Amino acid sequence: MEKTLIVVVGPTGIGKSAISLKLAQHYNTQIISADSRQIYRELSIGTAVPPDEDLKAVKHHLIQTISVSDYYNASMFEVAVLEKLEQLFPSNNPLIMTGGSMFYVDAVCKGIDDLPTVDQEIRNQLIEEFEKEGIEAIRLQLKQLDPVYYEKVDLKNPKRMLHALEICLMTGKPYSSFRSETIRERPFRIIKIGLNMERGKLYERINQRVLQMVEQGLFEEARSIYHLKHLNSLNTVGYKEIFAHFDGACTRDEAIEQIQNNSRKYARKQLTWFRRDPRINWFEPDQYNEIIAFLNSYPDS
Repeated sequence: MEKTLIVVVGPTGIGKSAISLKLAQHYNTQIISADSRQIYRELSIGTAVPPDEDLKAVKHHLIQTISVSDYYNASMFEVAVLEKLEQLFPSNNPLIMTGGSMFYVDAVCKGIDDLPTVDQEIRNQLIEEFEKEGIEAIRLQLKQLDPVYYEKVDLKNPKRMLHALEICLMTGKPYSSFRSETIRERPFRIIKIGLNMERGKLYERINQRVLQMVEQGLFEEARSIYHLKHLNSLNTVGYKEIFAHFDGACTRDEAIEQIQNNSRKYARKQLTWFRRDPRINWFEPDQYNEIIAFLNSYPDS
């Protein structure tokens, strides 16, 4: 078999980890996480890091490897995964990559444009400005320096806007001028498996998953990192709502309801993104046998 990366994607709470574990055991191989939050070592419950028995059963990579205080982005993830694949392919083929972080998945499958290395001083200045003046100040700067990218970017995502501003200020050129958006050839075959289910069932699954996280100690985990709540890495579903509760902005029950609601919104966003990709082959999470049959019948190129 030629070198093959099986990529398992889908919305939050759909069961990607469970399917990926079974696939890895079937092929006697290893798993690479494409989750932009599971990579932080301080986070576990709210990011749905696989349980210890799963991590022991199958070797997982890029889980809890950096701190929430470390700067990290999709470009750095691309480099890390390509290096990891080169190391693992000689003794593990196929390999499994699983996760719902859209930009991280695309970074590996499609590539990210080569961008200048950002000066740390500029990065620190922008982060300090964001923490002092808020997201609106960042939006206004980006609108002025790169109106083209401003029209495309998620204006609720400070991390993406900060990264674009870094490039603008470093080079004196719009960030959009560096984005060719061409798909790079990879020295391995990519087979994409998408998981989805009826919307009502998915929402109920997400709601129950949040309640399970609360039972497992999500509020206690959030309390342990509350002093770091200003970090961009913690401006994320499951933690920001609880931080608001700790600040007195809402009750515990309201925070839980907000986590459920925001998780459902994120699932819709993920599905909208992934449905644009015609290379994804869609299955329901209980169709493991059908997935194996599909992969085993996939033609060699």
